[in-house]
Amino acid sequence: MESNIKDKVVFASPKDYEERSLVAGACVRKLGIKFPAVIDGFENATEKAYTGWPDRIYLIDTKGRVAYKSRPGPFGFTPQELRSALERLPETKSSKLMHESPLASLSATERTR
Repeated sequence: MESNIKDKVVFASPKDYEERSLVAGACVRKLGIKFPAVIDGFENATEKAYTGWPDRIYLIDTKGRVAYKSRPGPFGFTPQELRSALERLPETKSSKLMHESPLASLSATERTR
């Protein structure tokens, strides 16, 4: 992404959780995000706890531990790194997670961005 303005991903700061949800949904659609996204509260506790700015992707294991942390984005994330981290999780080795994962449905082009 060259510019948030050029890509029309610019919004005023939301005033409540409903507005924040609408902005997040619009960003997910406009940026073509293909995996589940969550919305931080107004106190930004997740951002503060995980240094989520600029963009980062975290994989949290079933025990609540960080299993993968991407480099700062938006270009610090590669789907293959996340896939490798998912494959290393004990709980995914015997599950269908990788087959049901949004990453499994990415095209080769999307996986190499």
